[in-house]
Amino acid sequence: MSERNLHRGDGGETQLASGQRVRKDDLRIECVGGVDELTTFLGLARAGLEARTEGTAGMVETIRRIQRELYWLGVELARRDDQVESRITADHVAALDREIIEADAGLPKLRAFILPGGGQEASQLHVARAVCRRVERHAVGLASLETLGPHVIPYLNRLSLVLFSLARLAAHRLGAGDDLA
Repeated sequence: MSERNLHRGDGGETQLASGQRVRKDDLRIECVGGVDELTTFLGLARAGLEARTEGTAGMVETIRRIQRELYWLGVELARRDDQVESRITADHVAALDREIIEADAGLPKLRAFILPGGGQEASQLHVARAVCRRVERHAVGLASLETLGPHVIPYLNRLSLVLFSLARLAAHRLGAGDDLA
């Protein structure tokens, strides 16, 4: 990498996938950065779950799949081009709906608010859920200014619900259960 390229972001700008330069506080960049942060927290939770020997394999595969989907969501958000076909589809949203039902089927009914916790991996999934909600809020703001794929916001909404259910499932499978507020 040339020295010139090393300093290109020093002025507070970055480049979108389309080549356009925008300020680093651009709402689109907030979304892309939030997706990156979310993927990273999911990787941390996945690494912890992979180290466990029982009851986590399905969660690990779900998280890996979601990380791949988030990669494509980030690519989509990094483009400012209405001609780009959305990689996040109704099928992705439907898959998340199924994940929620499946995870919740293995959990006791929730009758009160819970405190995030339940062990390291469950806590990491709660952090990922909170980051997902932030990305969703930024995406809603961006959608009021620019065109986004029709399934971006529903996907983020369902994903936060999946992450909540997975956090609870991890807490229960790892022996901590729900910590009621």
